[in-house]
Order: sequence, then C-alpha cells, then structure tokens
Amino acid sequence: MTPVLELQGVGVTYGAVRALSGVNLTVDPGEVLALVGDNGAGKSTLVKSICGARPPDEGTIRIAGESVVVDSPRRATELGIATVFQDLALCDDLDVVNNLFLGREIRRKPWGNLDHSAMESRSWELLGSLNAKTIKSVRAKVARLSGGQRQSVAIARALVGDPRLVLLDEPTAALGVAQTAEVLDLVRRLRDQGIAVIIISHNMADVMAVSDRIHVLRLGRTNGVFTTAQIKVDEVVAAITGATLRAEEGVGA
Repeated sequence: MTPVLELQGVGVTYGAVRALSGVNLTVDPGEVLALVGDNGAGKSTLVKSICGARPPDEGTIRIAGESVVVDSPRRATELGIATVFQDLALCDDLDVVNNLFLGREIRRKPWGNLDHSAMESRSWELLGSLNAKTIKSVRAKVARLSGGQRQSVAIARALVGDPRLVLLDEPTAALGVAQTAEVLDLVRRLRDQGIAVIIISHNMADVMAVSDRIHVLRLGRTNGVFTTAQIKVDEVVAAITGATLRAEEGVGA
C-alpha cells in the first residue's frame, strides 16, 4: 500500500534552534496516526511543515508516492491535506452552512448568485457522513453550538475539498466526556471513509482509544513508532519523557 503521506529526513531550524531533525513518518489511507510528545518536542513544527505553514529546511515529502513541495497552506489544500487547528477558526456570527463554505461558496454559474440550496444540501451530506446527529439545523449560528458540535463543523469544513489526509490538532482539548466521545467517533468516521488522519494529542486515553499507530517525538526527533494494539500506555509515556530510549524508529511497530 502506498502511503498517503511520507516524510523522509525532515528537518526544521529556527536560527540556532534545531526544531526537527531527520524525522521519518508515514500514514496510510484509512489509518489514524497519533503524533505525541512533550511540550517542545516538535509536534507543532511538524504539523506546520505538513500543512505548508512552515516548509521544512531539509528532507522529502511524498504524497501518494510522489515527491512534492508543500510551500503554502494553499498548496497543501491542492494536494489533499486539510488541517483543523485547536482554535478551529470558526466564525461565531455565521451559521453552519456559511462556515463550511466560507471562501469556497457554490454559485449557480461562475461569478453568479450563490446557490444556497446546493450549499445547504452539501452541508447535510458532509455532517451525515460524520454521523453528526446532534446538529439539528445547518442554519444555526456556530456561537450557539457546543464544543463537540463545533468540532463537527470544523471537521466537516475540512471535508469540503475531499481531502486524502486530515490533521487534527488537540481535537478533544477542553471538552467534556460526552463531547470527547463524539469527537473520537468523528475520527473513526474519517478512517472508515478511507481518509488518513493524523491526530495530535496530549490525552493518552484518547490516543489509545482511536489510533492505529503512535509516533513519538522527543526533542525534535522520532523516539518510537508503535502499533497501538501492541503497546501499553506506560511504554508510550516512557518514550515521550525519555525514561526509556527509543531512538530507533520502528521499535514496537
């Protein structure tokens, strides 16, 4: 199987600071890969490199086997990479439909009037694909939605462009138990659709519940890649903290 995303030897430097060094990473279609690590491990920098916000200084990025340059968020979108950041970047004063299609509105013809009916229909289709049953109206303003519902909207918006890879940055942060379960179900729905998912999380319970593999970063380097079903939380935490050295990528995989 050809990976959706493959990184080889990716490195990023900020002045004298080496944020990432020699990172190799793969994620396959329909796979959930958890990216974990302590604060300062390089997770945010790696996500920025993948989504085009901060292109790497060295290394290779391949999408579906082809070497690519991801030098901007627009280019990432063109390549089928969608990112949902922790702040979600939703417009509270707009309804669900307008949040989903902001900047990508459907028109009856080029430069013609907006096709509100088509956008509303597509909104229900996208939310239905995620089984987001708690959203009762796509004309409800986002400000009135719960945290879990807002995540549903943000993920549905990411699907508007039919991505092959979705990056989720701390999707369950600050959510209650029921809302967290709702979001984890959304992640499973993406996997069921054959979409590759990279989830960045500090919550090990969520990581163990939804991921297929776990990629540990420590001090800007890979410190272990594990098959979730074959690893214990304590071992992952040890790799995160450095209590047990996992310098060779693939240990536990």
